[in-house]
Amino acid sequence: MNQILQIIKDFEGPCYCGHTHQTTIKDVVIDYNIVSKAGEILSRNGFCKNLLLVADKNTLRAADGILDALKDFTVKQKIYDNLRLATMTEVEEIEDLIKGKEIAVISVGTGSLNDICRLACARQSKPLCIFATAPSMDGFASYSAPIVKDGFKKSYPAKSPEVIIGDTKILAAAPGNLKAAGFGDMMAKYVGLADWKISSIVSGEDYCEMVAALTRTAADNLLDMADRVQKNDPDVAGEIFSSLLLTGIGMSFMQNSRPASGSEHVIAHLIECLELRKNKLPNLHGEDVGVATLYMLNYLQKAAQNRVISAHKEQLDLDDILRFYGNMAAQVKEYNTPTTILDGIAPQTLEEKWQDIRDVILELPKPEKVLAAMRAAGCKTTLEDIKKPKKLFSDAVRYSPYMRRRLTLLRLSDMIEYKDSPLK
Repeated sequence: MNQILQIIKDFEGPCYCGHTHQTTIKDVVIDYNIVSKAGEILSRNGFCKNLLLVADKNTLRAADGILDALKDFTVKQKIYDNLRLATMTEVEEIEDLIKGKEIAVISVGTGSLNDICRLACARQSKPLCIFATAPSMDGFASYSAPIVKDGFKKSYPAKSPEVIIGDTKILAAAPGNLKAAGFGDMMAKYVGLADWKISSIVSGEDYCEMVAALTRTAADNLLDMADRVQKNDPDVAGEIFSSLLLTGIGMSFMQNSRPASGSEHVIAHLIECLELRKNKLPNLHGEDVGVATLYMLNYLQKAAQNRVISAHKEQLDLDDILRFYGNMAAQVKEYNTPTTILDGIAPQTLEEKWQDIRDVILELPKPEKVLAAMRAAGCKTTLEDIKKPKKLFSDAVRYSPYMRRRLTLLRLSDMIEYKDSPLK
């Protein structure tokens, strides 16, 4: 049994955190030059002989040989030109192709291609295999799918695939910008884990130390490999892909994205929505997330420099927030009325728990260390690199906490008075 499957076996079942951890993943195969065995892998995992292959022209080219490997299957293809953005339109297209049929889906690619398939297959109860073509993000095994509908990016409950295949020869040959994006996405785990733990401390949100440790270990392992990310090395590619998978498996165990994303992801999602409103195609997900991660690591460290804080009841200017969101206001209003995520939190509790919050932050790697690692991995690290105006980014920081009903330290800023503000 390989390492990933052993971890799944060890974690599945009742946990001391109170959850019963489960995942739909049956098989994970990571090896060199295994594209030719894709059909065998699907067969041994009980996939029916009718398949819908979903890819775009770039990912199908990267997975050269995949069609030959599926020669024993009846394969229908849905090939996009270059799918960079997952919208509900594509989800519904996939649903129409599989609805009411005895069919399984193989998603060849990463990111948006996987997201639309995970949601479509969840809605239509169809088996799914993901054949990864680049180590560019952590959502291969994820339970949720970020999808744009009516200009608003929201994470929908989806499904993990039954089978995940990573050909390390293909992963190693992926473009450098995709590898860097995957690294940036993994560095976000530090902020996400801190936000999750802080919420647990303040509000009692469900938290699992074992799942958090799994994700932290995966992030630490990748941090140590920063200078090897850009090498065309199948062994390194396999290690990176495994780290990305582990964070997705953690999300699957918790049935939400808490183990892998926090305020930095929501900042990036809002930026994408604001750009879509102006008909601008967003950057690679991991690029914006990486820069937002660096910002939030600095924010957290500056917040922790305050040994004490004073807290007060939230003073929410909902009219201002809704004006900012414009055509997205209805969704944001739903998340913030008739109550907000902060309504049940007493200011005194926040003050009393502040040292515990500081302890969580002080366990994070220093921003300087993460910045150096991201540079070594070829990541974009500045607003100039990702071509974002300062006003756009500052607006995203200011208004993103209301885009989700989720407690983060950034969301708690409406209750906290710092002597030295981290926003300076």
